Order: sequence, then C-alpha cells, then structure tokens
Amino acid sequence: MHVSFLVWAITVGLISLLLIIDLLTVSAKPHEVKLKEATAWSIFYIGVAIAFGIWVFQRFGSQSGNEFFAAYLVEKALSVDNLFVFVIILAQFSVPTIYHQRVLLIGVMLALVLRGIFIAFGAAALSAFSFTFVIFGAILIWTGVGLFRHRGEEPDSGDNAIVSRLRKRMNLADDFHGSKLFIRQNGRRIATPMFLVMIAIGSTDMLFALDSIPATFGVTTETFLVFAANAFALLGLRALYFLVKGLLDRLVYLSLGLSFILIFIGAKLIMTFLHEHFHSVPKISTGVGLAVIGVILIISIVASLAKNNFSKSWKLFPKTLRKTIVLLVGSTLIVTGFALIVIPGPFTMPLLILGLVVLAVEFAWAETLLIRVRHHGAKIDPRRLFKKKSD
Repeated sequence: MHVSFLVWAITVGLISLLLIIDLLTVSAKPHEVKLKEATAWSIFYIGVAIAFGIWVFQRFGSQSGNEFFAAYLVEKALSVDNLFVFVIILAQFSVPTIYHQRVLLIGVMLALVLRGIFIAFGAAALSAFSFTFVIFGAILIWTGVGLFRHRGEEPDSGDNAIVSRLRKRMNLADDFHGSKLFIRQNGRRIATPMFLVMIAIGSTDMLFALDSIPATFGVTTETFLVFAANAFALLGLRALYFLVKGLLDRLVYLSLGLSFILIFIGAKLIMTFLHEHFHSVPKISTGVGLAVIGVILIISIVASLAKNNFSKSWKLFPKTLRKTIVLLVGSTLIVTGFALIVIPGPFTMPLLILGLVVLAVEFAWAETLLIRVRHHGAKIDPRRLFKKKSD
C-alpha cells in the first residue's frame, strides 16, 4: 500500500478542519451537552469514518478497506473502556458539567499528537525489527490477562504520578475560572484546577495508547491506516462520552470482552511473526480478525444488557437514545457483513440479517425489509438447488 504525501496532507488537513470547526462552533460557548446534540455528533463522526473507509476500499482495495474498518472497530471499542476513567477524572476534580466538552476536546487534541508520535515510533520499530510483533503481542496478552483478572472492579480514581507531583510543586487556585488553565492572583501566575484536569486526561490517554496502538498494529501494519483509525475514533470520543456516560455502569461485561479482544490480537501478532519464519504456523487473516472482534463486542453488549434485565428496562431509556444505540449496533453489523464479502464462506449473509434484526427493534422500515426477506426466503425450495437440469 503506497500512500503519497498529498493523501497524507489531505487526511491530516481533514482531521484538523473537523477539530477547528468543533472548537469554533459547538465548543466555543460552554454549555451542558444534551442527548440530542451528542447523538447528532456521534452519527456524524461515525458517518465520516465509514465514508473514509469506503474511500479506502475504492482507492487501495478491499484488503486495505477491511484493515481500516477492523482497526477503527478496535479503537472504538477500546475508547469506550477509556470513558470509564474519564468519567471518574471529571467527577474527582468536580469539573462543572458545562466544561466537560471543552476538557474532552482539548484532551482529544493532545491524544492525537501523542498517538501520532507513538505510531511513528511503532512503525519504525516494526520496519526495523520484525521481533517487535512479538513484543507488541506480549504487551497485549499481558494487558488482556490483567483486564480479565480485574474485570468488574472500579478503576483507580487516585491521582497519577504526574498530577501528584504537580500538586506538590505548583501554586494552584482553589476554584475553576471558566476554561482558563492559568490566572494571575496577587501578582503571581498560578494554575487552575482545569490545568490539572488536562494533565490527568492527557497522561491517562498516553497510558491507554500503550495498549491501543499495538492493538491497531495487530490488525494492520500500514501506518496510514493505523493513524486514520486512531484519529477518527478519537474525533468521535467526545460525543460518545455524552451519549453513553449513563450506560457505562450497565455494560458489565464490556471489560471482559475487551480482555478477550486484546488477547486475541496479541496472539494474532505473535502468529504473524512465527508465520514469517515457520510457514506451517497459520496466519489469521484481516477478515477473520474483523469477524472475531465484532462477534465478541456484540456478545459482550448483548450479555450486559441481558444481565441488566434488558427486556423490562429498554423502554425506560429515551426514544432518541434507544434509536441511536440500535442504529450504531445494527449499522456496524451490516458494514462488517459487507466488508466480509471478499472472504469465502458464510460470513456476510448472517451478519446482514442480524443487522436488520437489530435495526427492526426500533425502526419500522427495517422491520418491513426483514419481513420481505423472510417472505422471499420462504419461497425458496432447497430441493430445487439439487435437481439436475435434465429434470
């Protein structure tokens, strides 16, 4: 896959433009983000990522397209887990609700810079030393096992080392002063609590990057796709926070599912290295990896909702939120199904049907389409498929 400097420049320019538009419009005036606004922005950013993936399909082929969607799906899943910690940080510092979106937006900008550096180092290491695959794989397996062992536990809400050191060495204001990071008080320039919040968010995401970057390299070794998947997942992180922060406590099996995903990708990386040296060791294809990741996520979400008595509590959620959840899950299944068309085997149709089933929960058009599919399917006589032409 050859990516020209022009394509890199246009992609980085598009991401920068989206951030600037967000910064100058929605985030310009501090306000409490309502569900409708969060829903609209989540759909927008997911739509942008899907459109970019379709462009990758057309420009670089199905293999690259599959790798982008797999990397994006991994990053999106891991970003949901990151939100647990972000919720705790914002609550720990008692950040006023109207400033949450500004904190998260600046956190996203910091994360893009830090992850860009990590991706560059990771790509250079993979290019120079093939054994880096094993190192990344071991990191992911170790992280996955740790996540499995501590599943269901609350994340540590204490200060990290950087924040603790800053508290001791800096003069800090007691109260927030809007979104300002520094103020002048009695002739001295002192930091506000907002500065510590930014440091906490940025340093926490830097730790998350130690897991997410190797995980993305586990599904594609193309630096451009790794960067794009990270960028588009991060762009939608702020809207996703406001959309699902009320549901995080209900996703009781998400950490368990993510632990399996990390272990799977870690094993995939190690098998990729071994396959290069011992051809008898099988190599897991991108399509199979995408299918496995998608199935694990779906099972984790469905099992979590079932444990929370989903059948009785579903209607208690606002209608807009119900439709958004159904749209995200259903469209993900359908996009995954289309992405797997290039793979031999019965992968595409079950995912397309399952996507329609999910969408039919809240959308009448999907229910109508599903009824038509069932109606036409019932007309097919399997015995005709085995009749000889002479009959």
